[in-house]
Amino acid sequence: MPNEYATGERLGSMSTPSQPTIALMSWGELFEDFFDTIGVSLEAFSNELTGGWLFNYIEALQLAGVRTVLFFVSARVSETFRFTHAATGATVCVLPAPKIHCAVRYYSTHFPVLPGLKASLGSYLATPLNSLARELRREGCNAILCQEYEYPRFDVCVLLGQLMRLPVFATFQGGNTPQSRFERPVRPLALRAAAGLIIATKTEIERVHTCYGVPLAKIAHIFNPTDVATWRAFDRSEARAVLGIPIDARVVVYHGRIDLERKGLDVLVDAWHRLCCERPSKDLRLLLVGTGSDAEELRRRIADKQLRGVMWVDEYVRDRTAIRRYLSAADVYTLPSRREGFPVAPIEAMACNLPVVAADASGIPDILEGGEAVGGVVVPRGDATALALALGRVLDDEAWGRELGKRARCRAEECFSLEAIGKQLRDVLLSQ
Repeated sequence: MPNEYATGERLGSMSTPSQPTIALMSWGELFEDFFDTIGVSLEAFSNELTGGWLFNYIEALQLAGVRTVLFFVSARVSETFRFTHAATGATVCVLPAPKIHCAVRYYSTHFPVLPGLKASLGSYLATPLNSLARELRREGCNAILCQEYEYPRFDVCVLLGQLMRLPVFATFQGGNTPQSRFERPVRPLALRAAAGLIIATKTEIERVHTCYGVPLAKIAHIFNPTDVATWRAFDRSEARAVLGIPIDARVVVYHGRIDLERKGLDVLVDAWHRLCCERPSKDLRLLLVGTGSDAEELRRRIADKQLRGVMWVDEYVRDRTAIRRYLSAADVYTLPSRREGFPVAPIEAMACNLPVVAADASGIPDILEGGEAVGGVVVPRGDATALALALGRVLDDEAWGRELGKRARCRAEECFSLEAIGKQLRDVLLSQ
């Protein structure tokens, strides 16, 4: 199979790095399964992608003196290769997908007589253990950190860690997907055998402790890091001039994946419709930034309701400066999600002096613990009326919105900085 990705440096001999090194394993099966949906190739990932949970972790660990090697698996490469991520300098290692995994995906797709084959078995076959073990040794990794523990790759990595005598940790970033027939008996064993879990939310800590019997001593309560030094607001007037937004308009912004059910964008559509109907004389703008698998459905719903004031940047925006400009042009940020792990997007908005109106998905009550005292308003998930009322309160009182934004910035600086979280992560990951 020829490589589709031509970028990257072929593997050669390399010495074990003197710096402590963590292997960061992505969730899911193949690189292209997720990144194809947002139009990001491996080359674009290497040269353009910045920010978000993944790179914030890498940068936080760098500040704490820890090197990170990021691992992906792809069916579009025939041999292992690595490259350097442009923005962070982190090593990215891409492993070819096992042939048996590709075969299972093929047969489960083309032969529906085998229902659930891919979900039950294919995910466990997606990690090339021999190749991964070889590269872990080559890179001198001291521990493995999995992006999600509610996923088969974590179970497989725990087994590999036992064989290699490497500690395996995992974070929770919103997985908690329905378990297949293979996962149900394996997951509790893997969780208890892991060296530790890093969880940002109190509710998730309690769930894992109760459902799986994981001792609280093995769970570290650590927030996701955010580069609050970089995420600062531009001048609002200048940002609006660039984007063509009138200075007297009242603007709500959302940036993230376009996933109607998970991100609650259907709720936002209904809430926006109500907001506009109740304020016919006001210039209201809804600034949406992002794309995803539900882009066409969202476009249909916007047209069906004849929503006014919607400005949609229908692309995966990789430029942090551009995202800061969108945030700086707004009066309030909203996150109507039904499911999250510990979302980075609202913290980025808070760092840009924006008040946040968000649904009470996992992570939000922790980020906005204290509510209005820390610059946020939390509403029930799936409740368009409550979302519209909360957004309306902020939009109708400009002075109060600015005060909430100042409080939000203070909260971001005190609780989510790269420096503070990096030290906590180092202490946990290198404790064994």
